[in-house]
Amino acid sequence: MIQTMTFTIKKQNITENPYIHRPMPRILCTVTNDLTYDQRMIRICASLARAGYEVLLVGRQRPASRPLQAVLFQQKRLSCFFEKGKLFYLEFNLRLFLLLLATPFDVVCSVDLDTILSGFLASRLKGKTCVYDAHEYFTEVPEVVRRPAVKRVWEAVARFVIPRLRYAYTVGAGLARQLEERYGTPFSVIRNVPTAVSPAEGIISEPGLPVILYQGVLNEGRGLEFVIEAMQEVEGAELWLAGEGDLSAALRRQAQRLGLEKKVRFLGYLPPAELRVLTPRAHIGLNLLENKGLNYYYSLANKAFDYIQAGVPSINMAFPEYIELQKEYGVFVLLEELTAAAVRQAIDKLLQDEERHKRIQDNCRKASRSLNWEKEEAKLLAFYEKILPPGY
Repeated sequence: MIQTMTFTIKKQNITENPYIHRPMPRILCTVTNDLTYDQRMIRICASLARAGYEVLLVGRQRPASRPLQAVLFQQKRLSCFFEKGKLFYLEFNLRLFLLLLATPFDVVCSVDLDTILSGFLASRLKGKTCVYDAHEYFTEVPEVVRRPAVKRVWEAVARFVIPRLRYAYTVGAGLARQLEERYGTPFSVIRNVPTAVSPAEGIISEPGLPVILYQGVLNEGRGLEFVIEAMQEVEGAELWLAGEGDLSAALRRQAQRLGLEKKVRFLGYLPPAELRVLTPRAHIGLNLLENKGLNYYYSLANKAFDYIQAGVPSINMAFPEYIELQKEYGVFVLLEELTAAAVRQAIDKLLQDEERHKRIQDNCRKASRSLNWEKEEAKLLAFYEKILPPGY
């Protein structure tokens, strides 16, 4: 408690009078990415701040990072000499561990496995609580699965830390079951859904070719090579890719090699506010994951919900979580296999069958009333109130 009090700057001595306002409990959240583009953490931290917690979100400073935007919570970026690989993770976690030792907190929320070791160790040393927010099944992402030595290291971290944690949550029921079975720690489910779109932000029809939109990182296992290949035979539409990643250069070369410079547009990183305006302009959304590891198979990507909220019919893989959503809401086109031919066929059907497109679009509007952050944040606040009631 003393540590929490010293973090909040106040003139009065709060211990003299129990009726004087007590300092807000302190939650420190940690990620390895650039804070500007992390829509999930911006939503989570803003909700916690509005609920009466003092929140600090710690991330990474990159050479091209944009200035941080004014938000309801505090933000801090750590600068690292190394940009990627083993040395980056080692350096970042060392810097993060030292920061956590020097910064008062009541709860540290470690987002994904790449920040959990420093959060767990610092919380143990300070007698505080460590929460694990698993955005993904980290040891089952394609970049890890195909590298056995790297997988062994991360699995060792997971097996050392996760069974020792009392509080954890993830983005979907299927992933929660997998993590619970593997590590023995119960996982709550807090889905990565967007804030509700107001009527003024609804579906936008603009002149020009229909837009096929992918939003997210351009990384391995996202099916993007198949999509670009499919665009050779898709007529009367453009493909827009909003994001960057490990495959950015390779995908640009592929589009150039296939002569698709006029049909494929690379938009780069877009801040959440700009992406929110862009998404409703799309005719079709894409969320195509290769079945490379359990992470993607049991995924429930935020972009699928973003498309729903924007009223955009989207093409997804027939994986468990998407099948369940499709049964309940009818908001997707589901692919049984990921090939360029299958992608092209699904795109063509949505472009040519206006009645089907309109039906899915209407279903998206209806589903958006339930699948939004205003509904989901109640689960987040209930989760943290069990650990640390605001104003305790």
